[in-house]
Amino acid sequence: MNLILKVCFGLFIASAILMDSTLSFAKSSDKNSTNESLKNGSPPPEFLEMSKKVLNKDQFLRKWLDVSYAKDSKSQVLDVYLPDTGNGPFPVLVVIHGGGWEMGDKSDFQVITIIESAVARGYAVASINYRLSGEAIFPSQIYDVKAAIRFLKANTNEYSLNPEKFAAWGNSAGGHLAALVGTSEGVSSLEDLRMGNSNQSSRVNAVVTWFGEFELSKTDFSPPLKKLFGGNPELVKLADVNKYITKDDPPFLIQHGSSDDIAPVTQSVQFATDLYKVLGKDKVTLDILLGEPHGGSRFEAPENIEKVFSFLDSVLK
Repeated sequence: MNLILKVCFGLFIASAILMDSTLSFAKSSDKNSTNESLKNGSPPPEFLEMSKKVLNKDQFLRKWLDVSYAKDSKSQVLDVYLPDTGNGPFPVLVVIHGGGWEMGDKSDFQVITIIESAVARGYAVASINYRLSGEAIFPSQIYDVKAAIRFLKANTNEYSLNPEKFAAWGNSAGGHLAALVGTSEGVSSLEDLRMGNSNQSSRVNAVVTWFGEFELSKTDFSPPLKKLFGGNPELVKLADVNKYITKDDPPFLIQHGSSDDIAPVTQSVQFATDLYKVLGKDKVTLDILLGEPHGGSRFEAPENIEKVFSFLDSVLK
């Protein structure tokens, strides 16, 4: 299915979901503990249970752990994993975890599959932590992501990285930050060069997002967003990814489940449509997983992982 058909089909699905959104939300608000927890601004119980599962770092022969990429916070650390063989320089996948901008970690359950899959396919992985909303409000989170990328590019020889082949992957809140990295190169209000390596670019060459939100100003000002923006709804507009799109942006693979009742699939459909208008069909792939919820298992299924790395290989290898 080519890009035009994919986007049209995505718009059809999104329209159907919008027409039934009230019924969908009503059903889930009574039965889904995840939605109720998010509405109340607390972590869903299943997230807390799953978060006990962490990446087995011992499986990687070549790694650097808890490397500081900036000096403002203890949260500003990253892990680097290299393939077991080869001298590099390796293409780089920057992994940005989700968690509503208020929780999550660079080695927790949500990044295990993507990290292991990337390293097995010959990628270097940099999985990063960033300041969460309980510590600092936006735009600190995107400042940190870009500072981490600049740090990595300044140390490509140390870690055998190819500075011309960087991609960003993120899920949920991490998807928002990955997309923002992709569209906001050179936007001074979204980059704090004071954090170091100001002579390096934070540009990435490809972006993959899973069930992200991109126009936060068009979503409910929920407790997690109030926390992220310090209660200031005007600051939300700064975080809208779509407004920064230019013709120089990298290729995007945007994946979203049609039954997502946390991050509306219409956000990905609109973002892909806006990208398509500027970048054209060859640089935008919208992939809607029918019936899949937020964080559903099909995202990490082998066939979808193959799809993700087929896209990344086409750009970076």
